Amino acid sequence: MLNEKVAELLNQQINYEFYSAYLYLDFSNFYVEKGLNGFANWYKVQAQEERDHAMLFMQYMQNNDLPVELNAIDKPNAELKENMDPLTEGLKHEQFVTSLINNIYDAAYSVKDFRTMQFLDWFVKEQGEEETNANDLIKKMELFGSDPKGLYMLDNELAGRVYAAPSLVL
Repeated sequence: MLNEKVAELLNQQINYEFYSAYLYLDFSNFYVEKGLNGFANWYKVQAQEERDHAMLFMQYMQNNDLPVELNAIDKPNAELKENMDPLTEGLKHEQFVTSLINNIYDAAYSVKDFRTMQFLDWFVKEQGEEETNANDLIKKMELFGSDPKGLYMLDNELAGRVYAAPSLVL
């Protein structure tokens, strides 16, 4: 049986992960409207990843005979005007999600819930990758985004991203 606080945080994370998917779909829509379909694709794939993260948390709770409560997903509130805005907002959001994962890990550690800590290890690593990817996109946009040809090439590069489901074994 999982600690009540840990279970509550895990359940909240499900909803945060679904919000992340919703936020990234909003970013994707922004880029579609700008005619940057490669950027739109990148965030559409990102949304798929976040949805699957939510499903992994859900499955973990169900595997531990815990009820899952799905709450309403807030409307994304990022103000998107410039091409760089989704990238910087995405990095801030990933840093926030990292803090949430760390908080759950800390709660599990404090009650010696090693099983949940082991489950979260994958997400700790994943969040490192997410922040690195967000930083890399910002750097590329800073380097090439103000040049139309550079932006075109970057957009084409991002169009090649395909979804790969996570391989976490519960």
